[in-house]
Amino acid sequence: MMTMMIGDKWAQLGSVVGSIMFAWAMFNQYFPQQLRDFILKYGHKFVGFLSPNIHITFHEFSGEYFKRSEAYAAIQTYLSDKSSMNAKNLKAEVVKDSSQSVILSMAENEEVTDEFEGVKLLWASMKYTPRTQSFSWYPEAADGKRYYKLTFHKSKREFVTRTYIRHVLQEGKEITVRNRQRKLYTNNPSQNWHGYQARKWSHVAFEHPSTFDTLAMESDKKEEIKNDLTKFSQGKEYYKKIGKAWKRGYLLYGPPGTGKSSMIAAMAIS
Repeated sequence: MMTMMIGDKWAQLGSVVGSIMFAWAMFNQYFPQQLRDFILKYGHKFVGFLSPNIHITFHEFSGEYFKRSEAYAAIQTYLSDKSSMNAKNLKAEVVKDSSQSVILSMAENEEVTDEFEGVKLLWASMKYTPRTQSFSWYPEAADGKRYYKLTFHKSKREFVTRTYIRHVLQEGKEITVRNRQRKLYTNNPSQNWHGYQARKWSHVAFEHPSTFDTLAMESDKKEEIKNDLTKFSQGKEYYKKIGKAWKRGYLLYGPPGTGKSSMIAAMAIS
């Protein structure tokens, strides 16, 4: 008896799905394009009026794909850990300028939840494929427009727009800075500045074991330098406000073997 009831329910569900698909096919085939757009537009507004949720989208590229969005990249980095722990469908990317060889992120049409200060929010990774093909400088954007969609209850609008989004972008940028690979740059000879694949600068990976923890130095002086570096690194807006270049210089002197290179390495890593 139970098996027959389940079978009847599946048959009814299949019939309903088939009817919906048939109606949708008739709608696309026989309704004029302008009428379809009108119905879809105001139908979407009607559903949005009834829904208690608000959606914010962050597109991967802006300006017709000519510039990758910094906000999208920061969100992708921010969601990386949550995606690897919670999402079922992931995609892996190899990032050359990162100390992590592989970064995991959500695949398209995947969702993860986030909680910040007691508020639960839903992130979805989406991709829109346009009906007509368009030229793009970015090969990864040729197959569709990717974007993140943030969904939250309308009662949290002010909290999300003023606090949460700022937190996500700042945290994503800080994670990127912590994970990126440090490099040493040198100027190439002038004869290499022109022609195919010309480069004025070349670089090598910066790898040095020295840190402030391993540096042999007076504790008070070490803390003074560390505090000065921290203050400088957080003062970009202050330098901009007073009209000065955001840079800092230190003069190191002494005979070979006194720790000048180790000090430079420790300052670069801190």
